[in-house]
Amino acid sequence: MFSVRFPLPIDNLLPPPKFFFGCAFPKPYVSDRRRFSNLRLRAADVAAPTAEEAALPAGLQKEFLPRHVAVIMDGNVRWARRMKLPDSKGHDAGVRSLREMVDLCLELDIPVLTVFAFSYDNWLRSKREVEFLMFLFERVLKSEMEKSSSKGIRLSVIGDLSLLPKSLQNLINTAVEETKSNTKLQLIVAASYSGRYDVVQACRSLARKVKNDEIQVEDIDDSLIEQELETKCTAVPHPDLLIRTSGELRISNFLLWQSAYTEFFFTETLWPDFRKQDFVEALVSYQTRQRRYGGRQS
Repeated sequence: MFSVRFPLPIDNLLPPPKFFFGCAFPKPYVSDRRRFSNLRLRAADVAAPTAEEAALPAGLQKEFLPRHVAVIMDGNVRWARRMKLPDSKGHDAGVRSLREMVDLCLELDIPVLTVFAFSYDNWLRSKREVEFLMFLFERVLKSEMEKSSSKGIRLSVIGDLSLLPKSLQNLINTAVEETKSNTKLQLIVAASYSGRYDVVQACRSLARKVKNDEIQVEDIDDSLIEQELETKCTAVPHPDLLIRTSGELRISNFLLWQSAYTEFFFTETLWPDFRKQDFVEALVSYQTRQRRYGGRQS
C-alpha cells in the first residue's frame, strides 16, 4: 500500500445551481476545516463509545470519517487476465466491488461517493471493449436502480454524456430524475469524464457570460468557476479522500480542480479484489493525516 499526504478542501460557500438533469440541489456545503492528528489519548480522557461508535470497524472514529470519497476503480482487466478469464469477467467482478463499496458508505454514513467509471480518454480503447462497457452500464442501471433507490441512494452522472449511446442517456436521465429526492447517499458516476475538459468547459461558460455582459472579467474567482464545474450537482464537491486501486500512482485526469486538497490513498489491490478491509485501511490512513490547508499547527 502506498499513501500520499496532501491537505484537504478549502471552504466552499457556493450557492448551488438550480438544476442538474432536472433535480434540485441541496444547500451549499461549508467546510468546517476539521483538523486532527494521530495523537493517542488516555482512556480516562475519552468518553465511553456510543453503540454507534462501537459498531464501527476497529480504528475508526465516527467524527473523522470523510464526507466525500472518490475512487478510481482500476485493475479489472488485469484481474481477469491473472485469473485466466475473459476481460469482460473482470468488469463484471468490478461491479460486485462497487456494490460492496456503496453498501459500506451507507453503513458508515458517508454521504457522497464518486466513482470513475469511464474516462473520456477511454474512448481510445478497442471498439469491442467500449461497447461492452456501455452495455454493462445499461445493464447495471436497469438491474440496480430500484434496489438502490429503496436504500436512499441518489444518482448523479458527470461527464460528456452526449457521447454515450442514446438509450444509455435516456436511462441515466430517468434514474437521476427518479432518485433526486433520496438523501442517504449521493452516488456520482463519472462517465466520459475528463478533469481537464471540466475546467475548460467551465472557462468557456464564464467567457460566454462575460461576452453577454452577465458578469465582468474581474468577477471571476474560485467561486464562480466552482459553479460551472460538473460537480455542481453535489453540496460536497471536493473529495476528502481519493482511493486508487491496482498500484498506479496517478489520478489520470480525474477531478483535477476538486482534488486540490484531497488526501490520496494508493493500494496494490486490484479493484475486483477490493473489499471492506481494504476500505477500512484507507479510512484509518485518512484519519491519521494532519489537515493543515497550507497552514501550520502550533
